[in-house]
Amino acid sequence: MPTRRQFLVLSSTAALTGLLSETPATAAETAQPFASYWHPATILNWDPSTDRDAKYNRSTVPLARRVAPARPANAHARPNEARVQALVAYAPTSGNPAQGSLDMNYYATNYWQYIDELVFWGGSASEGLILAPNPTVTDAAHRNGVRVIGNVFLPPTAYGGQIQWVRDFVRREGDRFPVADKMVQVARHHGFDGWFLNQETAGGNTQLATDMRDFIVYLKKSGLRVIWYDAMTDTGSVSWQNALTARNRAFFEQSDEMFLNFWWSTQGLANSAALAQQMGRSPYDLASGVDVEANGYNTSVTWASIFPEGRPHVTSLGFYRPEWTFKSSTGPADFYSRDNRFWVGQNGDPSNTTTTANWKGVAHYVTELTPITQLPFVTNFNTGHGRKFAVNGTVRSTQAWNNLSLQDVLPTWRWSVTGSGTKVTPSLDWDDPYDGGTALKITGTPQSANDVRLFATSLRLTGASQFEIVHRTGTGPSRLQAVLKIGTTEQVLDLGGVSGAWRRSVFPLGEHSGATLTEISLRVLPGAAVTALIGRIGVTNPVLTPPAAPSDVQTEQVSRTNATTVSARLTWTRSPGARQYRVYKAGTERIFLGGTANDAYFVPAIPLAIGETARIEVEAVSEAFDVSPPASTSITGTP
Repeated sequence: MPTRRQFLVLSSTAALTGLLSETPATAAETAQPFASYWHPATILNWDPSTDRDAKYNRSTVPLARRVAPARPANAHARPNEARVQALVAYAPTSGNPAQGSLDMNYYATNYWQYIDELVFWGGSASEGLILAPNPTVTDAAHRNGVRVIGNVFLPPTAYGGQIQWVRDFVRREGDRFPVADKMVQVARHHGFDGWFLNQETAGGNTQLATDMRDFIVYLKKSGLRVIWYDAMTDTGSVSWQNALTARNRAFFEQSDEMFLNFWWSTQGLANSAALAQQMGRSPYDLASGVDVEANGYNTSVTWASIFPEGRPHVTSLGFYRPEWTFKSSTGPADFYSRDNRFWVGQNGDPSNTTTTANWKGVAHYVTELTPITQLPFVTNFNTGHGRKFAVNGTVRSTQAWNNLSLQDVLPTWRWSVTGSGTKVTPSLDWDDPYDGGTALKITGTPQSANDVRLFATSLRLTGASQFEIVHRTGTGPSRLQAVLKIGTTEQVLDLGGVSGAWRRSVFPLGEHSGATLTEISLRVLPGAAVTALIGRIGVTNPVLTPPAAPSDVQTEQVSRTNATTVSARLTWTRSPGARQYRVYKAGTERIFLGGTANDAYFVPAIPLAIGETARIEVEAVSEAFDVSPPASTSITGTP
């Protein structure tokens, strides 16, 4: 049976290679673009002007600023101390679709409020060792204020590693490191934030260790973040220290952070924190590794070693493979239940993590953060995958999908409901979305007024600011109110009575100009059973004109997938201020085909018979979800 240390290796080679049952033949035979990966020698030949997939692998969402809530959920959690790294494998190294796919079954990361950095884990000797993240992952993470880190995996010799690859990786040309130069170029082009260096190949010597240290110094001069993994030592050998020691401090000294191997001890972490402080570094630049790939929240962890009760955190926390919540689930509902328990705890409420269980959830220790710090803020509760796709209340596609580029900022607190007696139950619903693939659903028979805390915000209001909400309630009275905390006041907005169809309500907030909105909640008044769907919540300054339409829509390639469907690569010129672009097939029935934040998109499935010509429309969507006039191009279905 593999040891915990070996899980890191096995996942990167055999296990990752087996995740995809069928890989398209070659890039030349299909329009499908794939995520990028290289060996040290092959990355030297990479050029975005000749890489046919390069433009489809770009993230364009800037890293959002985020802050702690004015009223955090959990009094036990400590702000501004431990950070959380997550090492996540979304797909195999090769054959990984760049911009999502037509399948709802995907690890739709959505507890970003507890994550500080996401490492795009993967790599294998047979496929590639240097991985750039999918742009979809980077788009979603950046929208939530989370940095995304590419991965370098130099594997043990037992799993195909070659010491020559390490030498190629740190090869010098004068005062330059050519591979580092290319890694900087990749990160800048793809739009992510840094690199995780995991050197586990045996056979090195002191000179190779010196070259690796100098490589880190050189790479960091670019401004990219560098995270070092505790494996290689100053002698060039591979010896996991499970702590910060004299053997690995030279690498930590030059890196932004270090991920400590899993076999740490209480004393070892205390010594590591003390040594970091002696070096003039924060102990929170060290992440204590916790391997959850096999057992998730059933993993035995000595939490007090990292988070001693009543005292400052010792180090930060590093999760290896938290996508266990998805991999071990039986379907989307089970995945979301497991994910909630992983991050929030078995009570399902970040404000109540009291339990005798060893796993209390990250919310018990780490204060949540919110990226909702500037206007406009609009969410449709879109999780980034779904069974269908709706636009303004009309279902425009019944095709299952995943695409994290389209994910909205989701509720900060899932789920925190105050009140006495029987309470309502909030959930995310994939059956009746308003815009995107998901809506917020609230059901139950409250015995008292229930406040469902949703969003922590830090929004400075203006004289033109307004609150908007789109909801529906079925046949009974809604008894719904929106509750806004603004400065020291609480404004309660009545959302009206029966609303069998989607209804948009707008409330001016100009009287609070100059004040800061810090929290958005929904209040459900007591009475009979309630079933309410919330399709959109937003705080905006009204826009009189929609965004400009994208221009110069071009078809790069059309590839027939079967007798009735084609796929296509599309490009266009960006519109100023666009949040995303949505692609449709026009006609008697307008069909949603997909979307992206980029100016290049692979459309995976266009209904198009042989000889048929279709008009494809591309719309720009603003941060407030105002929509531009469509730009269009035509596609003819060839054999």
